[in-house]
Amino acid sequence: MELRTVVATVESGEQDTVLKVLQIYNQEKSQCFTFDDEEREERKKMAQLLIKFLERELQPSCQVTCLESIRILSRDKHCLDPFTTKEGLKTLSRHAGIDYSEELIREVPDLDVILESLKCLCNIVFSSPRAQELTAEARLVVGLAKRIKLYNERSLPHEVKFFDLRLLFLLTALRVDIRQQLAQELRGISLMTDTLELTLGVKWMDPYEVATEEGLLPPLPRQETERAMEILKVLFNITFDSSKREVDEEDAALYRHLGALLRHCLMISADGEDRTEEFHSHTVNLLGNLPLKCLDVLLTPKVRPGSLEYMGVNMDAVSILLDFLERRLDRGHKLKESLTPVLNLLTESARVHRQTRKFLKAKVLPPLRDVRNRPEVGNSLRNKLVRLMTHIDTDVKHCAAEFLFVLCKESVSRFVKYTGYGNAAGLLAARGLMAGGREEGEYSEDEDTDTEEYKEAKPNINPVTGRVEEKLPNPMEGMTEEQKEYEAMKLVNMFDKLSREQVIQPMGITPSGNLAPMENAIRSMADERSSSDSDLGLD
Repeated sequence: MELRTVVATVESGEQDTVLKVLQIYNQEKSQCFTFDDEEREERKKMAQLLIKFLERELQPSCQVTCLESIRILSRDKHCLDPFTTKEGLKTLSRHAGIDYSEELIREVPDLDVILESLKCLCNIVFSSPRAQELTAEARLVVGLAKRIKLYNERSLPHEVKFFDLRLLFLLTALRVDIRQQLAQELRGISLMTDTLELTLGVKWMDPYEVATEEGLLPPLPRQETERAMEILKVLFNITFDSSKREVDEEDAALYRHLGALLRHCLMISADGEDRTEEFHSHTVNLLGNLPLKCLDVLLTPKVRPGSLEYMGVNMDAVSILLDFLERRLDRGHKLKESLTPVLNLLTESARVHRQTRKFLKAKVLPPLRDVRNRPEVGNSLRNKLVRLMTHIDTDVKHCAAEFLFVLCKESVSRFVKYTGYGNAAGLLAARGLMAGGREEGEYSEDEDTDTEEYKEAKPNINPVTGRVEEKLPNPMEGMTEEQKEYEAMKLVNMFDKLSREQVIQPMGITPSGNLAPMENAIRSMADERSSSDSDLGLD
């Protein structure tokens, strides 16, 4: 049907005729996501007419059809102006049942009208900064929060709940002020945690342990999984800075309650492997936002038959996180987005919980036996992580190195032992530990865990490559002292030329363990020696 005809019919305003024409238009354009530039002005005019038409007293079937047409038009980013006005958004939010401007939110009896209005708002808010600003001013988040709070009392279909949560996610992702309003004024963390608990249908065994039946837990149904993932995404937005600040006991209890639910999310599967992976990914992202002291809930459940026990602690959740990490490593796709959250989570958990660190070290860095191959060669988890330490993405290589460094209790000698000095150099340089030593941290002293194979090979291991190297012939064998001196000076002159032409910059290690240009490093060493001599009263 010609768009011009549709516009003319809507302009006439006769409800039955408009309904028929819009039904045909919607059917023809239901899968249309690209639009011709030639008809742009016609579409804008149609959008204006539809918003005005929707303000009339219409039958629910006509409202739904009109909203379906608005949803189709809202896919065109160039035709959003009629929808991104105070009046337009007020009309849509009123039909969605979330208009805050009225003292009492007017009930819209037809659920299909609510659903279509929510879909329209999602499209418009996602594509229009102006709409995002107006929804913040109109306080739509308050109306959404009020309806979400009633999920336990009202029987709403899955689709309405899902698009409520999707719209809330978009608003909190795109507007910092809405994020803060939900988190603080509307107590969003508590609200969304309760909504997640309701969606998962959990029962509690202890304050921070979800009750589970013996054997495998059934997968979370598809609809509940979809809603749970939207809730996790909203919670991620409003807890983004939680791990960086101190929390009082009341907030800590709230975060621990949420952490126990997230542990349950890790322990269950969704409908299909891909959906489970996505569900667990959102769970891991949110766990990384929790205050560090609240991560102890991962280890809280008692050891029961079938649990993975280590040092008397239930390590089921940590083991699942480690398996999740290895799957992401093997997939090798979008490493920064897929790997850094779980690496950071495991690193911080290992830093604050001794049992977690020792368990992870036993799994990732078992006592060395293979000293013939480089640390980055092989298919063990250690090999895969060491390979990441020289990755082109700075964040990825830093996270991998930091994780292994913490497992080594931030000891330079132990870190170099497992990774090789060449792979470790980046982190050591950044930390000012090129000269060796150890970062300050609360770590216990472990007994020597070197294997007999390692002890036997240790004198022959090249610390740079981290493996036993074949002995090479001495290139100076048979040379006289004069010939050796000549070759040495030749090498010095080559380095000098490269340095003067700024092809390379010779570096040295300062007394503090940092890398610096050679002349600066020598000057620092001379200054320190002079200072030491002065302290001793030497001339």
